[in-house]
Amino acid sequence: MIRLWSERELPAKYMHLLEGVAVYLGAGSTTPATPLVALSGAQAIIASARIRYDGAFMDQVPTLRVISRTGIGYDNIVLADATRRGVAVCNAPDAPTISTAEHAVTLMLTVAKQMRRIEAEVKRGEQQDFFTHYHGLELYQRTLGLVGLGRIGRRVAQIALGLEMRVMAYDLIITAEQAAALGVELAPTLETLLAGADIVSLHLPLTPETHRLMNAERLAQMKPGAILINAARGGLVDETALLQALDRGHLQGAGLDVFDREPPAPDHPLLQRLDVVATPHIAGATDAGKDRVWQAAIHQALQVLRGERPPHLLNPEVWSLSL
Repeated sequence: MIRLWSERELPAKYMHLLEGVAVYLGAGSTTPATPLVALSGAQAIIASARIRYDGAFMDQVPTLRVISRTGIGYDNIVLADATRRGVAVCNAPDAPTISTAEHAVTLMLTVAKQMRRIEAEVKRGEQQDFFTHYHGLELYQRTLGLVGLGRIGRRVAQIALGLEMRVMAYDLIITAEQAAALGVELAPTLETLLAGADIVSLHLPLTPETHRLMNAERLAQMKPGAILINAARGGLVDETALLQALDRGHLQGAGLDVFDREPPAPDHPLLQRLDVVATPHIAGATDAGKDRVWQAAIHQALQVLRGERPPHLLNPEVWSLSL
């Protein structure tokens, strides 16, 4: 029988998927530093994003045959190490799309309407003439710039078009014709997008090429008074440079669901600002989103161990090896 381990505790509602098929070995602690004593003999891992799955980790589990991610990102898994060891790696790219896109738009609206600042003023009770002193941004006919037009970026575009915004995108894979079919204008360069967008929303994976893509130079290229949204990966943004851009008033604000270090320290300077709305990497973690990621991750892990190729295999070259 299959031996399956989960980085997070497997909710009881999904245990029926394992009946007669797999033995559940338990889960890691809520802190990845805790010794993973239950991992011994595991053939399948249902992986979150808190542990780094590299060769050294995999060598602790020579029985391992599949790592299945509960989400779309897999920057914490070294694919080359997995492939060399005959370990299939899967993700669930469709599962968090709707919830993450809705969250990105929520951040966009919350920052544009200056909700955090105005809420603080209401609670202090000092301001009387809110009508005069409020300077929220109306999104109608404003330009949203999407850096990345994959699953989530497309969903954000759809919502933004419903708000009657102009949507442009920078994506190296999408053609102008494909973008136009979505009602989106394709920017020829990232610089063009940054200079023309009132709001820039990031929808890219974290890779060596995209690490700190939004550095001081890129942030300076953004339109004065623009807003930055990041519900993708914290490493896409140079947080020190973002803080400086906000300090000097070049940007109006930022909405961040992700940080370089997660969770960010309570005294992180970006968390102290009323022009920054921060959430703890929970964009895709609605009840509906979690249901989809759990089911997709479990089903694909079991598929691999039944000898069935899963729909979202990240290292297809491993399929020619003996699993």
